[in-house]
Parts: sequence; C-alpha cells; structure tokens
Amino acid sequence: MPTWIIVVLCLLLLLALIYFIYNYRRHILGIDAPEKKIDVQVLDKQSNRIIGAQPGEEDEEYWFYVQPLAGGPKREFMVGIHYYHALNPGDIGTMTYRGQQFIHFALQRK
Repeated sequence: MPTWIIVVLCLLLLLALIYFIYNYRRHILGIDAPEKKIDVQVLDKQSNRIIGAQPGEEDEEYWFYVQPLAGGPKREFMVGIHYYHALNPGDIGTMTYRGQQFIHFALQRK
C-alpha cells in the first residue's frame, strides 16, 4: 500500500478530530458560541438536590424546560434560583442563551 494513502487518511482523521473539538466547544460548552435570542414558552421547571454539597454551598440546582414558539426541539437550561421562582409553566418570553448556557429571560406581559 502506498504511503501517501496512509498520510492522507491520517490528515483526514486529524482534520475530523479538530472539527469535532471545535463544534463540541462551541455548541455544547458554549465557548465562543454566538449569543442567541428566541421566543419560548416555559414547559416545566424542576429542582434537583446536589448530593455531597458542603455546608455553605448551594444544595440544589434549578432547571427549566422550554419550547420555541416557532417550533423546534424542547431544551433544558440550568437557571438561578431567582429565575426558577419567577417563572412558571406556561410563561412566554424572549430567552437569551449561549450554547447550553442560560443568560436571561424577558417575560412578555399579557
């Protein structure tokens, strides 16, 4: 087998690995991801106890689940306690996020 084929395959594998890492960091971790705003409806909210939390640390994490009004997949975001208590299922508003990181929710008043 010619060595140039092995070199080309190794370069393609390296290129695929670099592309995967770039997309993982941008879309999953939110590093260098663009900030997006979307109109959503809050579907549900949930609080989970953090096992092994030390005294003085937060012992719960708060999540809410949203559905875009224009259609699309349901998503979940971890939010702060103030957003958790301020929003209820059925609320509609404009959510700002970066990757999977929640930034802000502007509630639309009726």
